[in-house]
Amino acid sequence: LSCVTFPFSILFPQQSGLYEYKIFGGLADCPPKLCVDVYMDLDFRKQWDQYVKELYEETYDGEKVVYWEVKYPFPLSNRDYVYIRECREMDVDGRKMWVVLAQSVSVPQCPEKPGIIRVKSYKQSLAIESDGKTGSKVYMYYFDNPGGMIPSWLVNWAAKSGVPAFLKDVQKACRRYSK
Repeated sequence: LSCVTFPFSILFPQQSGLYEYKIFGGLADCPPKLCVDVYMDLDFRKQWDQYVKELYEETYDGEKVVYWEVKYPFPLSNRDYVYIRECREMDVDGRKMWVVLAQSVSVPQCPEKPGIIRVKSYKQSLAIESDGKTGSKVYMYYFDNPGGMIPSWLVNWAAKSGVPAFLKDVQKACRRYSK
């Protein structure tokens, strides 16, 4: 499992401190369909993701929108996200893949809350396929602009520890989900 970060220099200057994350990894003993089911199940995520403060899906004007509040360490303010997501099963050169796309949206029915910083720029692409055995290969691209002043120690923690720990949590959740 490896996690690689790159400065996000296309839209933002490097000195902005913003990063995009590109993750390539494997989840042993977690078949792709199970990974996708676990990833898409918001109610179950509340049980295994310690950083979830609030998480639900609501339909506004015929469109399903996710609201997600993330716990940040003291003394930082929590962040929240309002986004749309889509999951598709695809056939790519005879290989079955699942692709999940998510992107922030502005929805008047989800106004900003006092004391919580709204992440207005969020984008994620996730592709999952079989590793040829009993597990999955996972490819993820992730970018957000968390707003406010994020200390470099937290950015470094996210890159080196937070993302790999998250994937380990997904793996544990997959084992619990099937029971």
